Amino acid sequence: MITLLTDFGTADYFVPAVKGVILSINPQTQLIDLTHDIPAQDIAAGAFTLGACYRNFPAGTIHLAVVDPAVGSARRAIVVEAGEYLFVGPDNGLFSYVYRQESRVRVFQIERDDLFRQPVSATFHGRDVFAPIAAHLSKGLSPENVGKEITDFVRLEIPGLSVNESGLQITGSVIHIDHFGNCITNLTARELPPDQSDQSAIKLRFAGQQITQIGSHFAQAVKQSSLFAYLGSAGYWEIALWCDSAAEKFAVSRGAKVILERELPNED
Repeated sequence: MITLLTDFGTADYFVPAVKGVILSINPQTQLIDLTHDIPAQDIAAGAFTLGACYRNFPAGTIHLAVVDPAVGSARRAIVVEAGEYLFVGPDNGLFSYVYRQESRVRVFQIERDDLFRQPVSATFHGRDVFAPIAAHLSKGLSPENVGKEITDFVRLEIPGLSVNESGLQITGSVIHIDHFGNCITNLTARELPPDQSDQSAIKLRFAGQQITQIGSHFAQAVKQSSLFAYLGSAGYWEIALWCDSAAEKFAVSRGAKVILERELPNED
């Protein structure tokens, strides 16, 4: 099985060309579209999306990911062996969430130009380099046989959390905005357990607002015009509006700060 994640869209010939090359090499493989609607050249969005869903597929799945603004340059083409999966794409940080989530990672620089579709276009490595490599992997090619192993592969700087001296204030940020305009932060259940029994002991501030609605699903948002926070399916706390775009209404983008404050427990 080979999955496809790109910023190609579906209006042009790019996606069917990639699929055609793969099926010409291995007509038996199953092709699954993750998405082709990653915003153009947005490596960070592609990295988050891939990291959020690749583990939902069977062991042995090959994930072909192409968000490649530096196509044709000296940036490397790689195969990643991580956990129970293989990944094929450019060495530009697109696999950063995979690197963070898997304890066993090996990365190989693709050097086997005899496996490429010829001639190789300087602007379409998705078709001419990555697609044939993924197809050959699906037929049993070992990652070790595509080229040398490397250790200096590119990682995006995924935003971390900062904690003040008292340990009672944690500053995080938005790491992704989804199709609905929900703002996905880098706060997890570790920082804010979903079963927090006393919500009065915490404050969550975002976009100049204090979020008073914290729950597990949207129907709990009594004040439908106010921000609502919940632990999302990707394992991160998300901030949203009922049937509206929180990102648009509050004019926030990736990198916007979110502040979690806890009160000292009473010592009665």
